[in-house]
Amino acid sequence: MNLITISGPPSSGKTSIILKTIQALKERNLTVGVVKFDCLYTDDDKLYKKMKIPVKKGLSGSLCPDHYFISNIEEVVEWGLKNELDVLITESAGLCNRCSPYIKDIKSVCVIDNLSGINTPKKIGPMLKTADIVIITKGDIVSQAEREVFSSRVQTVNSKAIIIHINGLTGQGSYEFSTLIYDKKNSIKSVSGKELRYPMPSALCSYCLGETRIGKDFQIGNIRKINLGDFDD
Repeated sequence: MNLITISGPPSSGKTSIILKTIQALKERNLTVGVVKFDCLYTDDDKLYKKMKIPVKKGLSGSLCPDHYFISNIEEVVEWGLKNELDVLITESAGLCNRCSPYIKDIKSVCVIDNLSGINTPKKIGPMLKTADIVIITKGDIVSQAEREVFSSRVQTVNSKAIIIHINGLTGQGSYEFSTLIYDKKNSIKSVSGKELRYPMPSALCSYCLGETRIGKDFQIGNIRKINLGDFDD
């Protein structure tokens, strides 16, 4: 089974891209399943069920969705193998620009859209910088010049990634993407023992552990203070 990890900022078009790509994979007689990770709510699983695609969803609640992803990925892979999938696509909410769910030797994809702002690629950390493939969406809404500038900014941040433009409405570009993510030689039986491409934040603060009170007396663990300089300025 091939495992694919797709992440990206909210509303960048991840689900639309996945749906169009699955259609292309099915044309090659491949069996595809999806596990959707999100924070508080999603009904994207209904879209997959409508297409008769095996799907599961997990909501992280108060936990970081990427931490939640990694904590459950072993069981997710076992589910995919049990269902005899050729391709298992995992989708992560990607809310934290400091974290990343990518695993070494597992195909990793970041979805980012042209409307997010010209400097957005610089604001996204390992989720974009360590991806194998970067998909840029919503190109039909901006000019050719804007598409080229945005693509250039992405390339500056991640020069090794393959950049693909996909239209989530028409599916243009999704077939080309489907040919890049499946390779029988990359089949896995487990992710146990594999490593993250980039470490998660390495320490906890009091607010990570549930503290709600404000003030120095209640702050413990990993605390970083902003440098405000001289208050008389």
